[in-house]
Amino acid sequence: MSTNRSSSFGASVDAKEVGLDATRLKNIDKHFNRYVDEGRLAGYAVAVARHGEVAHFSMYGHKDSETGTPVTNDTMYRIYSMTKPITSVALMMLVEQGLLQLTDPVSKFIKSFGETRVWNTGTILKPMTAALTEPMRVWHLLTHTSGLTYGFNYADVVDDMYRRAGFETGVAYKDSLEVVCDKIAALPLVFQPGSSWNYSMATDVVGRIIEVVSKMPLDEFLEKNIFAPLGMKDTAFCVPGEKHSRLASLYRYDEINHSKIKLESFGNSSLEKPKFLSGGGGLISTAGDYFKFIKMLEGRGKLGEVRLLSSRTLR
Repeated sequence: MSTNRSSSFGASVDAKEVGLDATRLKNIDKHFNRYVDEGRLAGYAVAVARHGEVAHFSMYGHKDSETGTPVTNDTMYRIYSMTKPITSVALMMLVEQGLLQLTDPVSKFIKSFGETRVWNTGTILKPMTAALTEPMRVWHLLTHTSGLTYGFNYADVVDDMYRRAGFETGVAYKDSLEVVCDKIAALPLVFQPGSSWNYSMATDVVGRIIEVVSKMPLDEFLEKNIFAPLGMKDTAFCVPGEKHSRLASLYRYDEINHSKIKLESFGNSSLEKPKFLSGGGGLISTAGDYFKFIKMLEGRGKLGEVRLLSSRTLR
C-alpha cells in the first residue's frame, strides 16, 4: 500500500525552511500508517503547516476498503466537529456587523430557550428540574458552558434523555435545525449556564442563531460568506453527484472482531442535502479546503486579500 501524491495540494516548502524537522515529521506517517495496516483506519490525510506554508503532507490507505480505491489529496471527508470552528467564525462575523452581541440571551433568537430548565434530580420519566438563575447567553454556546450536552457523552441522566430524543450521535436526520433546537430547549440542562463546562450540541444552536439573524439558511450563509470568499470549493453539507467518487467511505472499528464495519446508510446520508444542517458536525471538506480556513485564522481573519474577521476578534 503506497502513499499517493498529486499536485493539487501538498507540501509547499521544505520543512527546514520553517524550522521543522522532516525526519521527525515522518514519524507522524509511521504512527497513522500503523493504524491503516492494522485495519483500524481505512485511510487518512495529514498536513502540517507553519507560517502559512505546508511543510509536510502525506496520505495513505484507501478511501474505500472494499474497492481498494486509494486516498488522494482531493479526497473528501466528513469533518464532523471540525465544523464547529467554521460555524463559530460565521457567528462572530455577525457580531462584528453589530447584528447581535455575545451577551444576548439565546432566547432572544430562539424563544423556546426561554422555557428551558436545569436538571436537579429524579428519573428520566419524572425529572425534577430548577429554573435558570442566569439566562443562557450566546457566549455560553461558544464556550460549551451553556449546560447543553450530547447523547453520546454517557455521563448522566440528561445524556440519556438526549439519546431518547434521537440525538445520540448529535445528528438528526428527520428534523430541521429549527425543530431540533426547539427539541433541545425542551430538555433540561446539565447545569446552570456559565457554571461548568460540557461538550455539547451548543454549536448547532449557534447555527440556528446564524439563520435567524442573517435570515438565510445556514448552508447558504456559509457558502456566501466563508467558502466562496476563501475558495473552499469542496466544502458543504452534502456532496454533489459529480463528486461522489471522491467521498471517503465511513467505517466503525469493531473492537471485538478487530475489523472495520462500513456504515452504508449513515455514510450515504452525505450524498443528499440533509434536512438538519448541523453547525456542530455536518460539513464535508478536503485537507486543502480546510487548510485555507486554518490559514485565514492564522492570518488573524485574513487570507490573501480576503478578510473575514478583524484581527482584534482573533487575538
